[in-house]
Formats: sequence, C-alpha cells, structure tokens
Amino acid sequence: MDYNIISCDDHLDMQFLPPDLWTSRLPDQFKDRAPQVEERDGKAVWMCEGKPIASFYGEINGNLYPLKISNLKTALDRGGHIANTERRPAISSLRLHDMDRDGVYAQVIYGPITSLDSEDVEFRQALYVAYNDWLRDFCSAAPDRLIGVRMLPPAPEGATAEILRLAKQGGTKQANLQVGVVKTPLRDPSWEPFWQAVEETGIILSFHVVLIPGKPAPGPEAAAFEFMQGPKSQIEQQITPFLEMIGGGILERHPKIRLIMAESGAGWMPWLVQDLDHRYCQLTECAEHWEAHGGFPMKMKPSEVFKRQIYCSFQDDEAAVTLMRFFGDGNLLWASDYPHPDSTWPNSHAAIERQMSTISPESRRKLLHDNAAALYGLQDEARIKAA
Repeated sequence: MDYNIISCDDHLDMQFLPPDLWTSRLPDQFKDRAPQVEERDGKAVWMCEGKPIASFYGEINGNLYPLKISNLKTALDRGGHIANTERRPAISSLRLHDMDRDGVYAQVIYGPITSLDSEDVEFRQALYVAYNDWLRDFCSAAPDRLIGVRMLPPAPEGATAEILRLAKQGGTKQANLQVGVVKTPLRDPSWEPFWQAVEETGIILSFHVVLIPGKPAPGPEAAAFEFMQGPKSQIEQQITPFLEMIGGGILERHPKIRLIMAESGAGWMPWLVQDLDHRYCQLTECAEHWEAHGGFPMKMKPSEVFKRQIYCSFQDDEAAVTLMRFFGDGNLLWASDYPHPDSTWPNSHAAIERQMSTISPESRRKLLHDNAAALYGLQDEARIKAA
C-alpha cells in the first residue's frame, strides 16, 4: 500500500478528558460552576451544576478509577487496555501509538457525543469555547495526524458565534453540530446566519449522532432488545436534518457548504435519495401549480445536491460499499470509530479487507485516503510517506 490510511470518525469522550479541562480554562465568573470530577459512591463522575454528566476513567486525588468490564466491550478492552486509567485517547503520545498499532496515519476526532448543555446560554457558550481551545492544543502535538473536530452549541446564535470565532482563530478544518439535541428546526430562518457563516468560512460542517440515554430496561432480554434499537436511534437523529438540508433547499442555496453525516452508517441513504429524486420529479411535473403558490426551494435533483456536497462516514458497512454504484466512490469516508464499542481498532486492516476485497484498488484508495486527503487538505502526507 503506497498511501496512508485516514480514519474520518474517531472520538475523545468525557470519560478520558483531563479533569481540570474546564476548571483551568473557564473565565473566573464560571469557575465555581465548571464541570469537574468528583467521587460518588466509589466511582469517579463528571459533575456540572449539581448533575452527573459522564463517568471518568483515570486518577483523581491519588486514586485510580478504571473502566469496569460490563456487558459491552470497547475497542480498548479488545486491545488489552482493560483498566484504562491512563486515559489513552486523550494523551496524544498514547493515542498516536494506538493509531500506529492499527496502521492508521490520521484520525478525525469528534468530541463528547453527549452535548454540553446549560440553561445559562453564556455559560454554555463558555463550555464549548474552553473545550475547543483545549482540543486545538491537544492536536498541536501532530496536526497532520490529529484532526480535531470543534464542537458547536446546539442553537443558532451560539453556533454562529463559535464558528466565526474559530474561523478568526484559524486552524479549524471541521466543526460538529449535534443535531440530535438541536431544538430549533434547521429550516427556521434563525439558522440562516449560521449557514452563511459555514459557507463563508469554508469550515467543513458535520452532523454526528448523539448518545441519548433511555430508561433502564427491566431484565436481560429487554436490555438486549433496547441495545438492538441503536440503528433506529441513529437514523432517526439524522433523517430529518438530512431532509431539511436537501428538501428545504439549504444546501442548494449555499453550494459551498460541505456536510459530513457521521456514524449513522451510509447504506440507508441511497434508497432515501433515490426516493427524493422520484418525489422531486413529481413536483416538477406540476411546476405551474407550485409557481402559482410560491414555488418550492429546489431547482436541482436531490441526488445532484447530495453528490456535490454531502459525505458519509462508515466503519463497518458492507452495504454502503456494495452501493457505491449509486454513491460513486467520492462521497464515502472510512472510519475506525476508535475507541468506541463499534470500533474496528485494533483490527482495522482485517475489517477493511473483509468489506473492500471486491472493489477496485482505485476505489479502495479513495475510501481509505484520497477522499479524506482532498477534503482535509492532506495531499502532501502521501508524498511524505512515499519519500
């Protein structure tokens, strides 16, 4: 293989972040409310405004709090890091070591998939600013390999202010809007300044699924059934924003926006876009009627907008690879999902071979390297390896 593999969806979860991330970075007026790690019932827990928001695996006050083995293994478990008190994903040298072990050159790194939230808008904004600035410093250890995805507050004004701040600061390639917790519909006029800012700054936008905890299921059979609802939750979070971006004319009005749909799989999208094309043709058959009633916001077929502006990441989705005749091979991005339970780490090469053995070497290279290298401006790193 004469190119480096780029993984386009990996993670830095709350469990692994430095315990002083917010207490050391928030403005003075918010420090007493900052998320911090506390011991509760023998466990280390992130607390914010009196509420637990995540577990913590690491050391506080001289005590180690390991990741407990449960009924669901993470990639770190499979790789032999069962205790995991060293917080490997959030220590740049250890993360790079894990990437080398897996044969992955670069990772696109998403932040906590449970949104940082507060009813105090100013405080919430400060939480996102602090995380994004810490992430910039974390990725500076190897900026061509650690591509940090900045987090955006899930509201129009906050998201607009932060993406403009990031653009002014420089160095941001991608920012993530967690649409699963966004309350204002994306077609609402209040989002228009945000779409303009995304287009003008050139920052790649992504929609990543959010972990939304449900009620504990009674009994092992019910718990297993609830776990099997994962795909339903992922698609539900993405499908309405997907329809709003295309059917609401947002992407067509803003042709320079580049949107990544992350961790919801890609195999379900071909049928949906195909059906949207069919419905678009039905609308255009009655163009005179719609023009007399204000028209509709689409002048291009949904599939044309999709292929021009939307990318989809996947980690283990043979259906998506099979359906590349529809996608073309320019819209798909491979990912390892390190260190989540769904991750292919540390056996990504085996997973790649299983999924991609039937496609051409040229298409495989696009999925594993070329598409991401062009999207993130990493073309030079392939020549570095070859040299």
